[in-house]
Amino acid sequence: MTLPSAVSPPPDGADRAFQVDLRGLVDLLSHHLYSSPRVYLRELLQNAVDALTARRGLEPDAPADAFGIRLFADGSVVRVEDDGVGLSEADVHTFLATIGRSSKRAEKIAEQRGDFIGQFGIGLLSCFLVADEIHVLSRSARTPDAPTVEWRGHGDGSYSVRTLPASARTRPGTTVTLTPRADTGEWTRPAQVHALGRHFGSLLRHPVTFDDGTGGRGVSVNPEPAPWARTYPTPGARSRALAAYGEEVFGFAPLDAIELDLPAVGLKGIACVLPEAVPAGRRHGHRVHVKGMLLSEQADEILPEWAFFVRCVIDAESLRPTASRESLYEDDTLAAVRDALAERLRAWIARAAASDPDLLGRFLQTHHLAVKSLAVHDDEILRLLLPWLPFETTDGHSTLDEFARTHRTVLVTSSVEEFRQVAAIASAAGLGVVNGGYTYDRELVHRLPEIRPEVSVADLDPATLTAHLDPVDRETELAAAAYLGLARDALAVFDCDVALRTFHPASAPALLVDSREARHERTRSQLAREQEGGLWGDILGALRQEAPRAQLILNQLNPLVRTAVAIDEPELARTSAEALYGQAALLSRRPLRPAESSLINRSFLDLLAHALRKDG
Repeated sequence: MTLPSAVSPPPDGADRAFQVDLRGLVDLLSHHLYSSPRVYLRELLQNAVDALTARRGLEPDAPADAFGIRLFADGSVVRVEDDGVGLSEADVHTFLATIGRSSKRAEKIAEQRGDFIGQFGIGLLSCFLVADEIHVLSRSARTPDAPTVEWRGHGDGSYSVRTLPASARTRPGTTVTLTPRADTGEWTRPAQVHALGRHFGSLLRHPVTFDDGTGGRGVSVNPEPAPWARTYPTPGARSRALAAYGEEVFGFAPLDAIELDLPAVGLKGIACVLPEAVPAGRRHGHRVHVKGMLLSEQADEILPEWAFFVRCVIDAESLRPTASRESLYEDDTLAAVRDALAERLRAWIARAAASDPDLLGRFLQTHHLAVKSLAVHDDEILRLLLPWLPFETTDGHSTLDEFARTHRTVLVTSSVEEFRQVAAIASAAGLGVVNGGYTYDRELVHRLPEIRPEVSVADLDPATLTAHLDPVDRETELAAAAYLGLARDALAVFDCDVALRTFHPASAPALLVDSREARHERTRSQLAREQEGGLWGDILGALRQEAPRAQLILNQLNPLVRTAVAIDEPELARTSAEALYGQAALLSRRPLRPAESSLINRSFLDLLAHALRKDG
């Protein structure tokens, strides 16, 4: 924070000192390092907490409530006073007047840096976000008769230091006073200072009070310890208290509050299970405190991506904040903590599966997608929960455990549209089919034999389904041959064959058997034909395979089909075949191609016109 003195420039080649534009540096901090001017109070609280930590190191036998922090705001000034270790005049010159130098790097306490929140030596600059002058009174606790030192820092980069009598501050510690600028009232009003003190310091281990200058007693900012640090008469009372705290912090009543405790890094807290489903992969911000000080409300890096069904509030000793102290530094410790917390969530799911089926059912009903994403990569969760996870099947929505009791062979589709095409017919044929088109479902269903060895799983393909459709007798096939020929000719543009079978339910007139892969291959073949002779055509031709055809299977058990195959007017036969194809395509619920939409409209109008002519 020192300005270069006006002396003659050094000779060429000599080392020169950097010059610091403090105004520019403060602007840089406010717009790129800190998220909001409100962090000034957090930085002052943090400095006070670190000073108290150092004082406790000097006097370890002092009563627990001997040292504290006092906040004051009356609209004209903001003051933060602590009973910490204080600063000598030499400390003031060294630590308050040099940007980037922190008292936590002092040689005597370098090995104890983990005891302190701040380690970057820039926190005091945040006060210039709300004030043009910082006034500091400090008296060191290291020397019994230490004088009081006054330091004044100004926004233009200048500062002054003077030594006062010891009586200027009767107790060791530090007082920082700010005179807010007129444009920063929203951050320095008494009510706001109190709210910010509660926001940042509600879990601090040192007593913090607030006084608004109205003459009343100071109110406690952190009247109670963290809920996980309290004692409760019963485990149930503890669980209810933790859940109530989660609701207070996050604004929702959690399905459950999972207590988190990692002694190796001094981490405690809770994970609140969300009562409503959230999109897969949507990461929530978690509330992270470091040594009681709120670090971030958006720390999504504390948990793996699959754990999007919880929101956490934690307090840790060994996690490292970044320079802004608004997020966590990504290092081996954070990675280990993330893995350990993931294991705690797995253990909670396992406990619920083993001892609380009601809770497990409510959890899976809400967050089955999150659990499926976990089960894909976690064999233990797969073994515990795969039989209980819900899937869409030909028996309705069912767990795999229930479905496997009635279907020893489980067939799974590769897409939602394929399942919709075949569900009714497969169900009537007694086939057990699971919709594998949703995220994770197909992969998980294929792992079912690992849990239920007596069950086999296979992909459903058109041949499997058509093998369960009964052929018609020879006389019926011959009688319908002319109609089938006209139908094949009408649908050739869609690379679709036509066959006559019998299947249930009889109410279904036709089944369109087609796959996404087959349609892609036909599209590629069509492009190759259109680009014949060009470079792109040669490339597509090299990739060309035998294009698999779709198949429209007409149901001889359906009265409408029996009437259609007896039509002897060629144009009406073609129109009826197009209408049956369009209806089957609609029932498949897959996206329609423009030509198919046009066909559906045209066939409907043609049939309507035919009916009107007949009636006339």
